[in-house]
This record gives sequence, C-alpha cells and structure tokens, in this order.
Amino acid sequence: MPFRNPYAALEKRIGYKFRRKRLLERALVHRSFRFESPDVSEDNQRLEFLGDAVLGFAAAAHLYERFGDSNEGVLTAFRSQISSGEALAAIAAELDLGDHVRIGKGEERSGGRQRPSNLADCLEAIIGGAYIDGGNRAVQKIFKKLFVPLIDSLSGDVWEGNPKGKLQEYSQRQWKSGPRYRVKSTRGPAHATTFEVVVTLPDGTSATGSGASKQQAECKAARNALREIGPRE
Repeated sequence: MPFRNPYAALEKRIGYKFRRKRLLERALVHRSFRFESPDVSEDNQRLEFLGDAVLGFAAAAHLYERFGDSNEGVLTAFRSQISSGEALAAIAAELDLGDHVRIGKGEERSGGRQRPSNLADCLEAIIGGAYIDGGNRAVQKIFKKLFVPLIDSLSGDVWEGNPKGKLQEYSQRQWKSGPRYRVKSTRGPAHATTFEVVVTLPDGTSATGSGASKQQAECKAARNALREIGPRE
C-alpha cells in the first residue's frame, strides 16, 4: 500500500515539501499537547525560536534588495509589518493551520486551536523546521509563497503593526533614551501563562499590557503607552 502523506495539502499551501516529515510533525505540536502526553518528548518551541530568527533574516535580505533607497528605520518597520505576530497569525489562519496543530485538551477547550499567538508560533516553527530540512533554499520557497505578496500591500505608516518600534523611536527622539519594560505578573499554568507587562518612558509615563507571551504583552503595553502620549506622539 503506497505511503499517504497527511501533510500534502499543507505543504502545497506553504510552498515547500519536507523531506523529513518528522520536522513538520514536530512543528505542529503545541506545548500543551506534550504536557498532557507522556510519550511525546518534544514540542515546537525550539523550532519556533529558530524560525523567528530565520524569518527575520529572510525578510531583511529581501527588503534590503527591494528597497534600495530606504533607510534602516524604514526597513526595520517594514520587516516588523510582514513578520509581526498579527501578520503571522493571519497567514496561518489562511492556511487553516489550526486544523493541523496538536494541542492539549484544556487548550482545545479554551479555543487554543484558533488562538492567534498559537497560530503565529506554529508558522514560525514550520519555518524553523524547513530551515533544518532544506536550508535557506527551503525558507526562500516559503517566504516567496507566503510573505512576498504582503510586501506589495505594506502600509504607508511604516510603524503600523510595530508599536514597540514606534514607541522606541518616539522615546529616543524625545529623550535620547528608550522605554523600559518590566514583567509585573504572570498567571495561569506553564502551558497557558498570561503575562502582564509595564512599560515606562523616561518622563515617567507608564502603561500596562497583557498577553499569552511576554512579547505580546510588551506590544500591548507599548500600544497603550502610545495612546497615553496622544497628540504629543
């Protein structure tokens, strides 16, 4: 009986066919599934870490070549737009990635299969797995299929989708010093932690934000700080 590839449709949508299917399979394992499954020893967190860096490099290289007249700040902002958590989650949703993720029962009941942060993390893990499987050539195939189309629709507001970058730029311009972020509290079990972060500007202005990851909470805190600044910004 011929081998049936359960990931054939997904691979077609992402633009890359894995030689080592185990890497793609691992990229689809949420930490909550490993936590609830004694026979599962690995989840996608390490691949996510790698994928985040690999995607950042792929985006930077492409933008550097495409926008030869743009300065570092604009390129950084563009990179943030196409590799932000929101952009990743939107792409993952279009891929129906939530249908393929293996998650724990508690995470399933709380809507984790379609949670944007989970979808974004999973897509980054796939990119990390692709890098291990096929190197930069594999990553470029995925980037061309999923991310290059976003570049044509980049916003005129170069900081859209990057509140941390916008707040950093404002703070450096005003006081020659950046904002400070501090984790105020964490709640919930290890596989479903909620972070609360406080950001403080050099003039004492502060704001808080919460999210499923430290990065997400920092972004929300920065966005709330920008609202506090208002017209001054």
